[in-house]
Amino acid sequence: MRDARVAAALCIGVSLEGLPGILALAERYANLYASTGVHPEQQDCTEPDVAELVRLAGHPRILGIGETGLDYYWHKDRPEWQRTRFRTHIQAAKLAGKPLIVHTRDAAEDTLQIMKEEGADKVGGVMHCFTETVSVAERALSMGFHISFSGIVTFKNAKQVKDVARQVPLDRILVETDAPYLAPSPHRGQVNEPAYVRHVAEEIARLKGVDIGEVEQITTANFCSLFNVSLYGNAQ
Repeated sequence: MRDARVAAALCIGVSLEGLPGILALAERYANLYASTGVHPEQQDCTEPDVAELVRLAGHPRILGIGETGLDYYWHKDRPEWQRTRFRTHIQAAKLAGKPLIVHTRDAAEDTLQIMKEEGADKVGGVMHCFTETVSVAERALSMGFHISFSGIVTFKNAKQVKDVARQVPLDRILVETDAPYLAPSPHRGQVNEPAYVRHVAEEIARLKGVDIGEVEQITTANFCSLFNVSLYGNAQ
């Protein structure tokens, strides 16, 4: 990460059982942070309630609530338990005053509707690993959310994602890995890692027609502003 000029990483919580391991990393390394949440695909795990998420979010190394959201790709029956879980996370985020990390797959309309109904705009957050349309991005932006791009934006056939990257204002963009998945070109097919996020930033710079240094500085500022944290150094 240091050699690739990546200043910090947010390690995303996907289950309460896995949170201690993530927190151990965040407590050991000054440039690593954590979030707490239960991924919409997680089953056979501890179900979070609002009070527990708020309690966990009080840890100084936890910057956000999530990964949360909806995923209908593997659950085509659109289970109500996913929607209930998503609402729980939004309510906790509002009480904790922490931004949301939102996952949506084959569920954009329901995701945006629940965000609107539950007042997710009061805390904002990030639409993680964004693969939806410009219209969906605009509706999320209107609720105060950032759009985060993964290695997908570097893929030659990812026209829709590239179009969104061109349209979203640079001051509302974040870059991510979604590790261990979605390694960007030229590492596609390999295990992803935080250092590779530089390739995502380079593609954003190319699509925007700006220097990589500008993307570094602005995405760093975006991260700090959204998650209310101070970093040092000139990196993304």
